[in-house]
Amino acid sequence: MKKFIYSLAQHYQKLCNVLKHSDGIAVLALRCYLVPIFWMAGTNKLMHFQDTVEWFGNADWGLGLPFPQLMAALATSTEIAGAVLLALGLFTRLMSIPLIVTMLVAIVTVHLPNGWQAIADPNAPFANAQVLASAEKLEQARQLLENYGNYDWLTSSGSFVILNNGIEFAVTYMIMLLALIVLGGGRYFSLDYWIKQKISKWLS
Repeated sequence: MKKFIYSLAQHYQKLCNVLKHSDGIAVLALRCYLVPIFWMAGTNKLMHFQDTVEWFGNADWGLGLPFPQLMAALATSTEIAGAVLLALGLFTRLMSIPLIVTMLVAIVTVHLPNGWQAIADPNAPFANAQVLASAEKLEQARQLLENYGNYDWLTSSGSFVILNNGIEFAVTYMIMLLALIVLGGGRYFSLDYWIKQKISKWLS
């Protein structure tokens, strides 16, 4: 029995040694997932920068943040630079930190009052009163569209939903960024890896 367990452990270790050469694929997948999210967020802010500044600063219908011009510039540049560096796998750990800060600010100032769910679903876990109330509103909207609109055409691209805008997506992105702080840019598929290889050869 001991020999069998020892042999099994050896085979498992050999498998792990083979698989470690592909661990960069998982990190690459994380980076590729996050790149378009931050690129779109940053470029949208840049294209409508003055509107972004007003939204950051206005306490009545916006976020009411201090120094809105500076905050908008920091958020915009962080998201655009973050997308570019994540795509290249360059300074991955370092760049993940300000992106996490951006997510934390978004969670606290924008999403937290809406609870967890990004899309309102009364049957899902963590449904708050706002989400539970969305079921009746969505049903009323569906009936109006069925009675007075071309419902089949309107839903041909997907079902109608109510955007709850909770913290779900922002927390997910933040967890992915935390993983990148630990994992770095990943083996083979990042500039971080090749720069590290060059430095190691230079120092040896």
